[in-house]
Amino acid sequence: LLQLAQVLPTEENFLLFFRCQQLKSSEDFMQTWRKYDSDHSGFIDSEELKSFLKDLLQKANKQIEDSKLTEYTEIMLRMFDENNDGKLELTELARLLPVQENFLIKFQGVKMCAKEFNKAFEMYDQDGNGYIDENELDALLKDLCEKNKKELDINNLATYKKSIMALSDGGKLYRAELALILCAEEN
Repeated sequence: LLQLAQVLPTEENFLLFFRCQQLKSSEDFMQTWRKYDSDHSGFIDSEELKSFLKDLLQKANKQIEDSKLTEYTEIMLRMFDENNDGKLELTELARLLPVQENFLIKFQGVKMCAKEFNKAFEMYDQDGNGYIDENELDALLKDLCEKNKKELDINNLATYKKSIMALSDGGKLYRAELALILCAEEN
């Protein structure tokens, strides 16, 4: 792997580096994301991204000097910021996660339009309080798994739920957070 990494361009190398850092848990990733996307915009800018990467690396017990961190941040923006607005969204950054754990990528196959998403949200937010709790999320995920057997495996329900709840605010999953995961289209 190391010899292979020497041949790879820095960009690929960087991803490999992150994958090797055992960022196994989507949950860690989501909690870290939540911390930096504090305004729930679904984006983090380059300064926030730098701190975000630093945090993730610390979770993987990896100390890194500042110049390297700046380099990684620039690489990340180059690689993932497709519209060059200097910001990254959750689903763009999700490519950092190892594939077998990468529930976000799986959920990208379950794209919904805004109308569909709002309908689903209202259906599962049974008490109409504007957020979904763990039990309501359970019902939502079960239905999603049934509907999207190709993308989502019902046996992974607990993992999906744990990772998604890591985005929640004290057990409350607001519309904006759920929209991030279900990649609800704006239109």
